[in-house]
Amino acid sequence: MFQPLKINIMKKLLIAVSIFTLILGSCRENKPETKEVVREVHIEKTVPAPPPPPSEGALERAAKKVDQKVNEKIDEKIDDID
Repeated sequence: MFQPLKINIMKKLLIAVSIFTLILGSCRENKPETKEVVREVHIEKTVPAPPPPPSEGALERAAKKVDQKVNEKIDEKIDDID
């Protein structure tokens, strides 16, 4: 006789608790705490450097190598004479 009464009370209590938690949970304000950070940055702009002069071509590079070798040979001949 008391068994069905206990089950009905437990069902009503469970329903009441679930409704209460839904109401309490939905009323809460979900506002995350944020901090506002302000940074002042001073930027100094510089004038861009002028473009580099045009690079040397293949002939100029080859001529420099030949000049260097010729100068070494001349230095050797001068050393031989002394």
